[in-house]
Amino acid sequence: MNKSFKSGFITIIGKPNVGKSTLMNALIGEKIAIVTNKPQTTRNKIRCILTEEEFQAVFIDTPGIHDPKTKLGNFMVGSSISAFSEADIILYLVEPTEKISKIDMSIIERLKNIKANIFLSINKIDKIERSELLSIIDKYQELFEFKEIIPISAAKRDGLENLTETIKQYLPIGPKYFPDDMLTDQPERQIAAEIIREKSLMLLQEEIPHGIAVEIMSMKQRPGKDIVDVEATIYCEKDSHKGMVIGKGGEMLKSIGSRSRADMERLLGSKIFLEIWVKVKKDWRNSDFLLKNFGYKK
Repeated sequence: MNKSFKSGFITIIGKPNVGKSTLMNALIGEKIAIVTNKPQTTRNKIRCILTEEEFQAVFIDTPGIHDPKTKLGNFMVGSSISAFSEADIILYLVEPTEKISKIDMSIIERLKNIKANIFLSINKIDKIERSELLSIIDKYQELFEFKEIIPISAAKRDGLENLTETIKQYLPIGPKYFPDDMLTDQPERQIAAEIIREKSLMLLQEEIPHGIAVEIMSMKQRPGKDIVDVEATIYCEKDSHKGMVIGKGGEMLKSIGSRSRADMERLLGSKIFLEIWVKVKKDWRNSDFLLKNFGYKK
């Protein structure tokens, strides 16, 4: 083992929609975590791996910390908080506003009991004047002694080189946990399900997406061919939502399917034959059995 090689785990935390998944995708240079403009898009912890000659950084993207209203919401917040203890570095991501919300205040209180190196990263700095940044930094510095404060724009890739270099400095000497070419520890089925959910989130109306779950029923290589047959089911909570997911003449489902297939082929490196069904499971977000069935396990 290279005695100067560094490795470690970096947990990315913050409220919904601050750009955690966008940042992680930008850092590893590949879209693994799904990204939409709707809050609470990420539901599970997702690990992605950045391997360079001198270090390996394992990033853990977490669901946004919010005030939960369902058992699914409780699972998501619990999943985020449990990731605090996995980290060598906690990267706390915030938006560039001077007003600090109640949820951010509660996150900062939790951080006071954590031993990891804690960075503050102010994202979306392309949305403000640089002169506003100093007063935002001051506000957060009054509340907590962060090891580093790093302004970035994940979407514009501004400040990411500085962030990566700073992370590298703080990583401990350690082993290579994953092979060089491995970008995520997510199983292919989970990646496929998340892609379908992302396209549904992007295409459907506001009230429907949070009531959607996706299950991959079957994923098999076709014998002797470079084709993977994927069968998936989209679950929604209401009969009226099922109609909207399918769309007039099946057009909405067709759009979800074609966009999902294109992303799956790019990420999985095979031709995909995708079939999607739509079923109703009323109030599944409050069912312990169904939450576990859909992969939201504690």
